[in-house]
Amino acid sequence: MASAPPGLAQVSAPADDPSKGMVEDGKDGLVEQDHPIAPDQYDERFETSRWEIWAYYSYYIGNNGLTLFNFAPTAAQNLLAQQAAAIGGPDNTILYFAGADRTINSIVLLSNGISFAIQIVIFLIIGSYADFGTFRPNILIVLSLVAFGIGFGWLGVHDESQWQTGLGLYIIGLIAYQLCLTYWTAAFPGLARNTRIMRDKAREFEAGAITRDEYDHVDSMKRNELSNMAFYIQSLGEIVILAVIVGVMFAVNVNASVANNNWGLSVLIAFASGVWLLLAIPWFILEKRRPGQDPGMNIVIAGFWQLWRALAQIWQLKQSLFYLIGYFLLGDSLNTTVTVIGTLQNEIVAYNTLQLTYLLIVGIAAQALGIWAFWTIQKRWQLPTKTMFNAVAVGIIVLDGWGMIGIWTQRFGFHNAWEVWVYQAFYGNYSQTSPPAARNSSSSPSFIGPLVSSAIIDDTGNNSSPFYFLFALSLVSFLWLLFFVDVKKSRVEQAEFLEREILRVGEKGRGV
Repeated sequence: MASAPPGLAQVSAPADDPSKGMVEDGKDGLVEQDHPIAPDQYDERFETSRWEIWAYYSYYIGNNGLTLFNFAPTAAQNLLAQQAAAIGGPDNTILYFAGADRTINSIVLLSNGISFAIQIVIFLIIGSYADFGTFRPNILIVLSLVAFGIGFGWLGVHDESQWQTGLGLYIIGLIAYQLCLTYWTAAFPGLARNTRIMRDKAREFEAGAITRDEYDHVDSMKRNELSNMAFYIQSLGEIVILAVIVGVMFAVNVNASVANNNWGLSVLIAFASGVWLLLAIPWFILEKRRPGQDPGMNIVIAGFWQLWRALAQIWQLKQSLFYLIGYFLLGDSLNTTVTVIGTLQNEIVAYNTLQLTYLLIVGIAAQALGIWAFWTIQKRWQLPTKTMFNAVAVGIIVLDGWGMIGIWTQRFGFHNAWEVWVYQAFYGNYSQTSPPAARNSSSSPSFIGPLVSSAIIDDTGNNSSPFYFLFALSLVSFLWLLFFVDVKKSRVEQAEFLEREILRVGEKGRGV
């Protein structure tokens, strides 16, 4: 898979919009505004147009992950392997990094964990801009420019002596990629909420023509539709981009020598970055600057205030807490699983740029087919998001179980070329509703899995050994979500919480 999918983070988002449950001053005191619509739904200027939706899709085609999520890690690992061979012979896999001798795969995982840990800090500081105010589009533009610069910067890094610079570009590039994906995804609720059908349904609800449950169902299905379409169109566009890349790699003659292959990886990353830049421009121009929520205070402070308030109130929303725990752990497991398999895949194909491109074409084609199949099944039987999520979780457990077998034998368990071809087809079919990697929130910053897996490899010397830990983590996360998360009960908890908040604010307003 090339990029972290937006699907689950979007389609599982609450149907309630920002104004639901708000408390405002009325003639008779404080009253609840029980409306499913946000202020922008009243303003015809913010109605979602077809061109805006396609511009939104266009950005995601460009931000497909080929640059900083797929080939940049491969390029960094490739330079690590060549540097290790240069200082210790062809069988050496050890380099000194971060105060200790570590294997190549351990260094990649550690770098991945460092990247995600930094992301968490950044999200704590500026994450609130994704929800509050009107500055989010500007942040996305700036972050995108940073990502483009890093992608083009790889043109100057293609020699094993530059392995440390390569790791730096990998760590910073992954941060930029995930942040771009997060701030792009943050536009999704407003985009879906302001489609013509949702505006009509909001009016029908206010008129009493439909129930709240009926409105929520239409809202959920509309989000599913837009999310799946974004991912489906991105997959088709990405196949075209990869086909062009194959031609570019033949022009560079990557099979002629190791140096040519190194240069080919750098050219590939820069080329895909250029495509991303061009495809991002329509979204930068056509996005309607819809107002976010008003925090009533400094936006950065509001983010920390929200975090503190959430921690203080979370026990009143146990189902939401259970979901967040399970979602984070399963997302962490998936992101780490993909990284571990990716390091093994790179070794199996000897970092050959053409082979890696062919593998991605298979994976993306399977991804497009899987999106269509999952969406068709969900529409046909009106299956809830949790059911689709459970199906994906089982797929993650299967991957970790297969990798775990490779700890005991070299016959299979991600040790052979045929296995990575099967993996791309299998994972491509499952990835469309997976927890984000890095989409995650929308991306789920995953630092526990990579750091633990890196330590396991350092301790055992076996690059497959993290699958012990990942299999257990995936299984426990799945069972936790299956048995402890009840969507209907969660809605009841949220409704009761809002009622208590209304009473609390009302008493405060009356000086009780």
